[in-house]
Amino acid sequence: METEVRNWLAEIGRRGGKKSRRALAPETARAMVQVREARRAYRRFHTECFWSFDPDYAVGNEDVAWIAEHLRKHGGREAWLVASRLSR
Repeated sequence: METEVRNWLAEIGRRGGKKSRRALAPETARAMVQVREARRAYRRFHTECFWSFDPDYAVGNEDVAWIAEHLRKHGGREAWLVASRLSR
């Protein structure tokens, strides 16, 4: 019984690993990382730089430059550093 369960779990893990592998173009992967960082920055600096905007705003790929601009304009040193990383 224990061996059957272990084999069943191993098969599910093997199948899941095969399905979850995907090939991304390097530019697509970089864009995904940049959007993730922009979302993180929006949440982190919301009270300092984005207080007049919806706290639940869904940041997309087209918003990265806007977020970097607001971080530079309204933020302190830490926000400026995050903006420089977003602008690469």
